[in-house]
Amino acid sequence: MAAEKSWVRLVTAQTPTNIAVIKYWGKRDETLILPINDSLSVTLDPNHLCTTTTVAVSPAFHQDRMWLNGKEISLAVDRFQNCLREIRKRANDVEEEEKGIKIAKKDWESLHVHIASYNNFPTAAGLASSAAGLACLVFSLAKLMNLKEDQAQLSAIARQGSGSACRSLHGGFVKWIMGNNDDGSDSFAVQVADEKHWDDLVILIAVVSSRQKETSSTSGMRESVETSLLLKHRAQEIVPKRMVQMEEAIKNKDFPSFARLACADSNQFHATCLDTTPPIFYMNDTSHKIISIVEKWNRAETTPQVAYTFDAGPNAVLIARDRKTASLLLQRMLFYFPPGADADLNSYVLGDKSILQDAGIKDMEDVKSLQSPPEIKDANSNQKYAGDVSYFICTRPGQGPIVLSDESQALLNPETGLPK
Repeated sequence: MAAEKSWVRLVTAQTPTNIAVIKYWGKRDETLILPINDSLSVTLDPNHLCTTTTVAVSPAFHQDRMWLNGKEISLAVDRFQNCLREIRKRANDVEEEEKGIKIAKKDWESLHVHIASYNNFPTAAGLASSAAGLACLVFSLAKLMNLKEDQAQLSAIARQGSGSACRSLHGGFVKWIMGNNDDGSDSFAVQVADEKHWDDLVILIAVVSSRQKETSSTSGMRESVETSLLLKHRAQEIVPKRMVQMEEAIKNKDFPSFARLACADSNQFHATCLDTTPPIFYMNDTSHKIISIVEKWNRAETTPQVAYTFDAGPNAVLIARDRKTASLLLQRMLFYFPPGADADLNSYVLGDKSILQDAGIKDMEDVKSLQSPPEIKDANSNQKYAGDVSYFICTRPGQGPIVLSDESQALLNPETGLPK
């Protein structure tokens, strides 16, 4: 290692979150985070939902430290320690001639790292923030320490921090293979199709609540595994068949099959939560209203227009078959869930705002003039629920993790290795 003690080596990366359309719920091994069934997800566009992480190493650092969204947090948590241990084990020589940095493989055991991470969406609210966060931690540290492992092998490390994190190591449509080995060596994520394969799809997320959920996914899964007979049946009998059908639907861009499978799997996942003792409630009244709106629309058409899926939280992830359908979906959502009195349209619809133009909505006056959807015949179904949705995020399938080479995007100061 270079004798000069003042250098800092930085790497900044950006990693997307993902939304499972065939759900992971339940572990066969809690320590290694090995699931009781396969799962399949869509990676979301990192421009709209991602974690940015900067990692730094320097001989001047006295301990490993981490900051999340500007606040220092403890690294003495199993999920972080598992990832750090596995990556340090695989670290290689690093040389940066222009900065005079030379790190030998053996030096990594004694060097400390600083980590700063920022989510551009709510943490612990059911939007898979831990998936993006842990995936970004592993990806950025792997670049910092010059790991030679491929994305599938990195996904197996990320899995030991957060199960669904393994799926965020790839873009597009991603399968997490549960594996059978006790050591978890065959439990990793692979890409089914990239983000360009089915780029007609548009995703609208209704953020119903950005509060932290009452029952964490970890404790919820544990209780379901211990008490739900439905979960056992789901893992053994239902999911294996659904995985085959979902992969087929994605490869063929068969939206009706995709929608039916995604909705059915989401509903069954929440049914297993209700079948748990004590029952777990992740969805709320607003979640149920959104399902009802989508189901009425899909039934009124000759073929499904929109798929819905809910993770361990009340937020709705709505997947429209194309941009035209997405604009009609946004009209329906804004009709039923207009912004509250104090909100403005610009902060109410985030992400890809061009969908607003497609929907012919420029301002609040346009929202107020929206007509009742044609499939609604009952006057009582025209009730509006202003304020029940915090905001919407419009996005699409996106790419996997990337390194950000522009130093201005780093969250740590390149001179000190401390938060900017």
